[in-house]
Amino acid sequence: MTIDKFNFAGKKAIVRVDFNVPLDENGNITDDTRIRGALPTLKKILSDGGSLIIMSHMGKPKGKVNPKYSLSQIKDAVAKALGVDVTFAPDCAAAADAAAALKPGEALLLENLRFYPEEEGKPVGIEKEDPAYDAAKKEMKARQKDFAKTLASYADVYVNDAFGTAHRRHASTAVVADFFDADHKMLGYLMEKEVTAVDNILNNIKRPFTAIMGGSKVSTKIGIIENLMDKVDNLILCGGMTYTFAKAQGGKIGNSLCENDKLDLALEIIKKAQEKGVNLVLGTDCVAGDAFSNDCNTQVCQANNIPEGWEGLDAGPETRVKFAEAIKPSKTILWNGPAGVFEFDNFTGGSRAIADAIVEATAAGAFSLVGGGDSVACINKFGLADKVSYVSTGGGALLEAIEGKVLPGIAAIKGE
Repeated sequence: MTIDKFNFAGKKAIVRVDFNVPLDENGNITDDTRIRGALPTLKKILSDGGSLIIMSHMGKPKGKVNPKYSLSQIKDAVAKALGVDVTFAPDCAAAADAAAALKPGEALLLENLRFYPEEEGKPVGIEKEDPAYDAAKKEMKARQKDFAKTLASYADVYVNDAFGTAHRRHASTAVVADFFDADHKMLGYLMEKEVTAVDNILNNIKRPFTAIMGGSKVSTKIGIIENLMDKVDNLILCGGMTYTFAKAQGGKIGNSLCENDKLDLALEIIKKAQEKGVNLVLGTDCVAGDAFSNDCNTQVCQANNIPEGWEGLDAGPETRVKFAEAIKPSKTILWNGPAGVFEFDNFTGGSRAIADAIVEATAAGAFSLVGGGDSVACINKFGLADKVSYVSTGGGALLEAIEGKVLPGIAAIKGE
């Protein structure tokens, strides 16, 4: 069932959203992107004449009640965004009466799901090495099922609109779907858009296809790099991982980030790209600093010849040109991970060059997907989010989807 075809009139819908929004020290939301992203789904249910039960996690309370992560802090913001009053259930597992009392067009927000260890389904207070771990895990899985059954009992329909947690088999993201038949569980609009965007990247490729992988460690991106190697025409590797590749090829990298246990892996990636005919683009120069600070002294030097006491903090001018040359003619573009320490204003140049090239290619007809927390923060910092095709809300979920893994939150709806 798709959300567009379902009429929620007279139905109670429980919707898993990702309202894990950043808060300041006074509990005020500093970025409401995730709330705004879920509005089309939530408003569709209300406008149909359905009753809305909203559930989400916030932070990592590790199965314990922690006021710091209470969703009561965002209730008023959610109500304002929806344009209706929102009641609050202070215990997500004891909200049957509040759910039953809902009338058409009314909304209820449940307290943080992760106040219960059953949500994540991991045994608490016991290590994997403990002989009793397997028994504890089995018991927790049974408790997780009961917790999901309780959540399901509140509603007639289940909607998953939380792509950011779709890679987790949690009670509210996957297990709960088992208690609804195929006609009464569906993806929300945001999830549908995410799935379509990933499908465009993996299965509806228009060439040339360029993937830009940044970030500090090659080890965290190896799965996605290997999966993309069979699909892309250009693979740009940037950010901190640049210096692992430079050192692997005999370069001097000063104090730059480096995974010394991944030097062989870096050489394997270079070899594999050559074998598959992939244009692997690595940084040739960098902006180096004499300290990890926005105000440090800087110099431009070759990425494989950084002086002792200096570290590469951004892509250099020569590298930015190389990146742009690969990106601009592309028709499919994936960007995950910045080219430098973009949090420091003096080291945003490389990431900005990538963003500008993606915007230019998008304007010329390319499909561009920007995903992963740092890349999204980058594109937002530059004010260019509306100039690319799609900005994904999922970090780990996006990476796992592009690695080709089945996401439990989607499989539970689609019956895969």
